[in-house]
Amino acid sequence: MTTLFVSDLHLSNRRPEKLALFKRLMSGPALEADALYILGDLYDDFWIGCDDDHPPNQEVISILRDYSANDSTKLFIMRGNRDFHLNQEFSSATACTLIEDPSAIMLDDKKVLLMHGDTLCTDDVKYQKWRRFITNPFIKWIYFVMPLKLRTRISRGVRGYAAEAVQKKAPEIIDVTEKAVLDTFKIFSVETLIHGHTHRQARHEIKLNDTLATRFVLGEWFEQDCVLVHDKTGFRFERVDDYIKECELEK
Repeated sequence: MTTLFVSDLHLSNRRPEKLALFKRLMSGPALEADALYILGDLYDDFWIGCDDDHPPNQEVISILRDYSANDSTKLFIMRGNRDFHLNQEFSSATACTLIEDPSAIMLDDKKVLLMHGDTLCTDDVKYQKWRRFITNPFIKWIYFVMPLKLRTRISRGVRGYAAEAVQKKAPEIIDVTEKAVLDTFKIFSVETLIHGHTHRQARHEIKLNDTLATRFVLGEWFEQDCVLVHDKTGFRFERVDDYIKECELEK
C-alpha cells in the first residue's frame, strides 16, 4: 500500500518544467498509489475560481480530473495560503476530496496529522491576523460574488503585497515555532505530523515525554521538488523524477 504526499508545488507557466513533472507524476506512478495528498499551494498565483482562464489553471484542473477518473485513485487536496478559496466547484471539477486543515488519517493503524503548516508559524502575528480575515466565510462569500476581473485585480495586488512583506521578515519569523508544534502533537494525540509551507524539507525527531514523535516537512517545487512516499518500508523523501524512474524500472 503506497500513499504519496506533496505540497507547495506552486505550479505556474513561469516554470513549465515543474508543470511537466507534475503531469508525469500524475499520469505515471501516482496512478499506482492508493492515495495522493496535496497539502496546499498547488498553484503559484492565488487561486481565484474555476472560471479563471489564465494558464495553467484549466490545464491543472484537467490533469487532476483525468487522475481522479481512474477507479483505483483517491485524490485529497488541502487548501494552502495560495489557494485559500478552493471550493466545492473546484472539488466537483477535479473530482478531488477537499480536506480541512488540519486533518487526521490512518496509516499502518496509526494516526497521522496533515497540515499545510502556516498555522504553526505563530510568531508571524501579522500573517495570522490576515489569515483569519481571508478565511472568514463571509469574506469568502463576498469574494466569489465579485466579477472575475475584480477578483483578478485583487489577487494580483495581494500577491505583490505578500511577496514584499515576506522579504522584510526575518527567516525565523516565517518558520514554525517549537511551542506550536509541541502543542499540536499533544492536542491531536499523534506521533507523526506532515506539513509543508515553510519550504524547508526535513525529517525532525521530537521527544514527547517518553515517546519519539516525527515531523515531516515537505519540500517545495521551486528550485527542486519533493514527494514523501509511504509504503511497506515506511516513510522516505524522494525527488520526483527519481521516484518516477524507480517506478518505471519496477514495471
